[in-house]
Amino acid sequence: MSKVQLITGDLGNHLIEKLEEASTICILTSFIMKSGVQFLKEGLKRAAVNGADIKICTGDYLYITQPEALDELLVIDERIKTRIWKSSGVSFHPKAYLFQSSEHDYLFVGSSNLSKSALNQGIEWNLAVSDEIEVFEEAQSEFLNLFYDSQSVPLNKETLEEYRDNFYKYQRKYPNLTQKWTELEELDLMLPKKKAIPFRPEVIFETSESYGEIKPRFAQIEALEELNKTLEEEYNKALVVMATGLGKTYLAGFFAQNFKRILFIAHREEILIQARDSFKRIMPEKQYGIYNGKTKESHADAIFASIYTLSMKKHLEQFQPDEFDLVIIDEFHHAAADSYQRVLDYFKPRFLLGITATPDRNDNKDVYAICDGNVAFRLDFLEAINRKWLAPFKYFGVYDDTDYSQITWLGNRYDEEELLQAQLREDVASKVLAAWENNKQTRTLGFCSSIKQANFLSHFFNKHGYQTISLHSQQTGISREQAISELAKGDLDIIFTVDLFNEGVDIPAVDTLLFVRPTESLTVFTQQIGRGLRLHPGKETCVIVDLIGNYRNADIKLSLFDTQPTEGKVRNIQPALPEFCEMNLDVNAINLLQEMSRKRQPRREKLFNDYMDLKRELGRRPAYLELHLKGFSDSPQYKQEFHSFFGFLKWAEELSEQELSVYNRYENWLVEVERTGMAKSYKMVVLLAMFSREKSNWNKPITSKEAAPFFHQYLMEKEHRKRIDFSDKGARKLWDYDEKGVSKLIATMPMTKWSGSSKGLISFENDMFVLNFDVAEEDEEILFYWTREICEYRLHYHFERRAKNYGIQY
Repeated sequence: MSKVQLITGDLGNHLIEKLEEASTICILTSFIMKSGVQFLKEGLKRAAVNGADIKICTGDYLYITQPEALDELLVIDERIKTRIWKSSGVSFHPKAYLFQSSEHDYLFVGSSNLSKSALNQGIEWNLAVSDEIEVFEEAQSEFLNLFYDSQSVPLNKETLEEYRDNFYKYQRKYPNLTQKWTELEELDLMLPKKKAIPFRPEVIFETSESYGEIKPRFAQIEALEELNKTLEEEYNKALVVMATGLGKTYLAGFFAQNFKRILFIAHREEILIQARDSFKRIMPEKQYGIYNGKTKESHADAIFASIYTLSMKKHLEQFQPDEFDLVIIDEFHHAAADSYQRVLDYFKPRFLLGITATPDRNDNKDVYAICDGNVAFRLDFLEAINRKWLAPFKYFGVYDDTDYSQITWLGNRYDEEELLQAQLREDVASKVLAAWENNKQTRTLGFCSSIKQANFLSHFFNKHGYQTISLHSQQTGISREQAISELAKGDLDIIFTVDLFNEGVDIPAVDTLLFVRPTESLTVFTQQIGRGLRLHPGKETCVIVDLIGNYRNADIKLSLFDTQPTEGKVRNIQPALPEFCEMNLDVNAINLLQEMSRKRQPRREKLFNDYMDLKRELGRRPAYLELHLKGFSDSPQYKQEFHSFFGFLKWAEELSEQELSVYNRYENWLVEVERTGMAKSYKMVVLLAMFSREKSNWNKPITSKEAAPFFHQYLMEKEHRKRIDFSDKGARKLWDYDEKGVSKLIATMPMTKWSGSSKGLISFENDMFVLNFDVAEEDEEILFYWTREICEYRLHYHFERRAKNYGIQY
């Protein structure tokens, strides 16, 4: 029986009582004080030890949260997951505590933040709602949306230090603000009219052409053949990469006909509804269910589940690990996030299928590894255009004279207020309007960087006689379904939007895309380009109008259109386009891109920012191999730009004083290990053999006979290593001999060849492989780990790349 209770004091003891029995705990508070953490510390610790699923979300609004409080929170128990919502000046005032046990649900919501005075001493009003299932589940769903929002970051040592730095900068800038923050709230001096909690999207039904008889077509036919081969070869995981507009969801539905019980997982509500309806058309005989924050239909043949709901321990354990024959992860580039990892670790399906249009490390993790590297089928939008399965494009790069170098960069985005000052000007809007009028067709999606910019441009265009709307999470005047319908019918000229149409929703009638935002994410830019490429009657081409300024990634974004990419090399400004496509760049835009390419500083900044994003995610400095597997930028770029990974760390000021002195003393050696030619793996395997000794002896001379046993074991323990590096007759002949033959191979290839190319750093005489430099005792451990780090990276990268040439799953 549900119950509502008003609590006007001592909320903390109510919370401690519920901590004792809860299996799921969600705490949402606008700020956290050290006193509040200490008040709940023992209860949180016991709950974690008891196996409770604990999530805490706070914000950085006005920098009220104390770094010391986050310090204290971080050390209670590593199983407690905490995230910080980056407000960028947007007001953030939620206070809610959710507790779920096997018998009861409790929601406390009111005025109490996480401080001792609010929980124990102050005058605070809170409502306690118990066993009101619908309200609780809606609150939990909204919490999860906020917790996993792209504006939130995990709390770890790195993000804590970043917060601490920003906290003290803010204190110095506004020394009296912390004491007066409630007064400022009352005066509304710093509160933009914007909701802090992400909007729960309404269901949008895709307005696509009718399939007629439901059967595979175009790319789906090839992809289905490859997936069926994968099944026959007894793989249990696969990834399909297909450009937006080629019918990934229908492909998944056709493949699902091979299985009895199906789980389809996505991160957006509208994707779940659309996928369910697509599957129904293919397999009408099955029973279908939705499993999300509001609906729990858990007994259907095919269940379409929200990842945010399913990742909660309570909901995950509603299902047996082997309950589903097929698990499908939509928009699989998200799958490396913690929420997905928990679900993927739990379920043991007969087959796991990932589907995506943009797989390239969007979440700074190696999504390929989740499917064991088995990419069953891949077709990007450029190849799909060549095959006439997507519409060709005409790209117009229009020069934008905004000086983005004067706008503060916050690590992964520009400062919103400074960006708005540059954007919300009549002269800027006039240039946008002229660029659009000169190149547009009939139906346009305009991608903006903020709600304020979308509103401003919509109002400006309307004043000039066009029918436009600004469509975003706070729009109340028109539903998205209605707006899409009006655009498709031609009643609207433009929808200005902010990231609503990146994933899951297609409007085939759109024939013009207008980009009036700096390109901060190449993955998002690719997704947005896909919004205009879908085939539609009467649409011959998609016009792309893109304002190009001196913002980050401007000099590399055009590589997305290149059918002949030059990996790691300086790119031509004009890419090689698919058939029937065109690219037109303003002269000023060409000059800007060439100048940026020459300076190449934006590339360095991008490498640094991608590295820092990964460092924040891990909570420590990434190893070289981790940067390759989990980082967003391609790892070879660090070597190309800085000569070595550790050269980058020096440039980025990531080395301690002792490490810096080690780097300066042994730079030539580190660069040599990083850059020496490697047609085969042998050089690095010799180094690995040296690393098998004590740290203090690793750099001592080694003979080919000493290295032979390790060399043989390493290259024979994995079939792909043997196939890749012993495919030529000479190597196979020597390998068939006894230990002397292996020693001869080592002496002939890595040892002799490397000594000849190392510029004196290495010598090989009388069967002694010698490093010709001394290592100080105090430097031994650091140089050991650094050299091994480079070695492990190079071996992985070597076999990974060569495996593709041999058709080997790696």
